[in-house]
Amino acid sequence: MKHDEDLHTLTGAYALDALTGKELHAFTAHLGHCAACAREVGEFEATVARLAAAAALPAPAPMRQAVLHRIETVPQPSPPGRPTAPARLTAVLRRRAGAFAAAACVAAAAAFGGLAAYQYQQAEQARTQARQATRQAQELAAVMAAPDARTVHGRTTTGATTSVTTSALRDQAVFASSGLPVPPAGKTYQLWFDDHGTKRSAGLVHSDGAVVMQGRPDSARAVGLTLEPAGGSPAPTTSPLLRLPLPV
Repeated sequence: MKHDEDLHTLTGAYALDALTGKELHAFTAHLGHCAACAREVGEFEATVARLAAAAALPAPAPMRQAVLHRIETVPQPSPPGRPTAPARLTAVLRRRAGAFAAAACVAAAAAFGGLAAYQYQQAEQARTQARQATRQAQELAAVMAAPDARTVHGRTTTGATTSVTTSALRDQAVFASSGLPVPPAGKTYQLWFDDHGTKRSAGLVHSDGAVVMQGRPDSARAVGLTLEPAGGSPAPTTSPLLRLPLPV
């Protein structure tokens, strides 16, 4: 049976339904009287919910509707002239009708072809995003459910709540935030590992949620967050919004 201080490390695993048996029973009982763990579980569950929606894409408009719309924009032939109309006019109308029919066929073919290409592109994009989201979710779950996972909490200068979960076994870290303001136009948040005063980039943060930090946290003693130009910077250019010491 784990001691209470050990149970504090199981919040990520609990949020991911990775606990079973006596461990699950012990942590559930612990959760009933530990406000810190309850808050942390809530933050992890919110993060998992945001991540699950990351690959969602709106479906494209129905093909039939788009094709009909395209065809309606093609000029239609006038009714054929009376039998007594001059033969020349009749021939002109027939030629125009043939041209209009050909144009309608071309428009329909273009609509089908364009929509097919569009749908294929959308499907490929959805599959790529789904694979990326799945891979990120797996990495997040692996770090948070690691047996040696340790989490520290902090607040940015803007009041957003943050946490960093590290695993020495996996040599990875996860950054999570809640209440982080949308960055100004042309700006982005950037994470940093602080190696005894030397800052190295750990990736960009565009909004609330959780991300696996880029790079290995093995030698880092703290994590920082700054506001940088879009695309990030090779070194911090602004005062830190957060400096969170990592557990030794």
